[in-house]
Amino acid sequence: MTAGAVPTAEQTPNILSIAGTDPTGGAGIQADLKSIAAGGGYGMAVVTALVAQNTRGVREVHVPGTAFLRAQLDAVSDDVRIDALKIGMLANADVITTVAAWLSEVRGRGATPEGAAAQPAFPVVLDPVMIAASNDPLLDPEAIAALRALVPLADLVTPNLFELAELVGEPVAVDWPEAIAQGAQLAATFRVRVLVKGGHLAGDATPDALVAPDGAVTEFPGERIHTPHTHGTGCSLSAGVATRIAREPGDWVAAVAGSKAWLRESLAAAELLRVGRGSGPLNHLVGLWRRGGLATAPTPAAVREAWWGAIAPVREQTEELGFIRGLADGTLDRAHFLEYIAQDSVYLHAYARVLARVSEIAPTPEEQAFWARAAHGAIMGELELHRARLGDDAPIHVATQAPSPATSGYVNHLLAASTKDYAEAAAAVLPCFWIYADLGRRLLAGEIHERAQSPEHPYAEWIATYDDPGFAADNETAIGFVTRTAAAATPETRERMWRAFEAGAVWEREFFGQTPAG
Repeated sequence: MTAGAVPTAEQTPNILSIAGTDPTGGAGIQADLKSIAAGGGYGMAVVTALVAQNTRGVREVHVPGTAFLRAQLDAVSDDVRIDALKIGMLANADVITTVAAWLSEVRGRGATPEGAAAQPAFPVVLDPVMIAASNDPLLDPEAIAALRALVPLADLVTPNLFELAELVGEPVAVDWPEAIAQGAQLAATFRVRVLVKGGHLAGDATPDALVAPDGAVTEFPGERIHTPHTHGTGCSLSAGVATRIAREPGDWVAAVAGSKAWLRESLAAAELLRVGRGSGPLNHLVGLWRRGGLATAPTPAAVREAWWGAIAPVREQTEELGFIRGLADGTLDRAHFLEYIAQDSVYLHAYARVLARVSEIAPTPEEQAFWARAAHGAIMGELELHRARLGDDAPIHVATQAPSPATSGYVNHLLAASTKDYAEAAAAVLPCFWIYADLGRRLLAGEIHERAQSPEHPYAEWIATYDDPGFAADNETAIGFVTRTAAAATPETRERMWRAFEAGAVWEREFFGQTPAG
């Protein structure tokens, strides 16, 4: 899947977060779940600690028993495929050893217990929550020792500078080269990737670096975003990396780069939130809201109903036209009918070229084949119209027929749409299928005028051409392709499609309503 692509149901990875809570939603599992969703994953969470905190600090921590922790872990891994794991706050040594034991068992699972889900060798991102951004310790010495033993089970460790120093047993780095050196030492000691984060360094630069066990360093430069709202940044970044590595297995550089870009966007929009009176959270989902909107995407059936209903006035006006009424009751002047046929022949000649273009830019072989066949049918229809109804003895000849203003306007609309993307082009040609088929059905059924069903009708042979199961089937296929494309499109693209479709419907009305020359 390419970067930025929307995951399908089959591709959406399951990401498990093991962490503590934050009732204000800015850190811990609440932040992780938002980060996972923003990265295109399905978030799951196992709670290690219930934390009474807000944007101004922690008030109280309750740690459930490790038996219940293990029950949560087993409940997930026995049933759900885990595609990546993010580990955050582990409150004490017992909690850490419980998680480590579960992780060793699950990742090393060969023959699975009866009823348990077989787990892949999923990647593990460890955010070693040991020391706060204030440099205050969050774990006692026994827990820190247990956490060091957990590090080799991870694929990536994401410490802040204080945690990095603790893990390598050195003073806190004061500059970027020293931080990189400590990251390389940790990576080499535990044979694990390390994401070194420069956010706590002085100055406007906030670089990050991915250090591999072999010492290879990939740097990600960045400028400081000046905001006080950085609560949960470390939690969110590590969950974002876990999600992206599950979507692009093995590409840790891309996972970090994508997560860093998302994090910066979310930090820059943190001011838009009004959460608390202290250090507020980043705006995890702002990118989705800005680019995807909040409206629920319609189904193809809903698009069909909405579009057809919205052009009801145009359809009613079309049915009331003198040409349609005269065609239905048999009073249509022959010269008017022949001029319509001539203009239709001119139109179909251009329409076939547009359909060929739609076929060329269609996204699937099925759509390409359908529109190409429709283009062929339009060409053959033009020839049949010319030969059968505008023979040499007819007063109007296609070879010398100039397009009317309505024909030119309709053709120009279609040609313009065909220079855009497939979605807009296909929507533009749909009214010629849909309205034409609906008029034909109503003519045949005698709904416009009962005389249309008479064998003695002067245009009986023409009306009979509407009784074509193949065209009815093609009309349904065209509607299906266009409405499915619209349902899957962004709101902006769907709006462009609607406008192209609406304009096409109006041009259908104008085409039927054109008056004979002279």
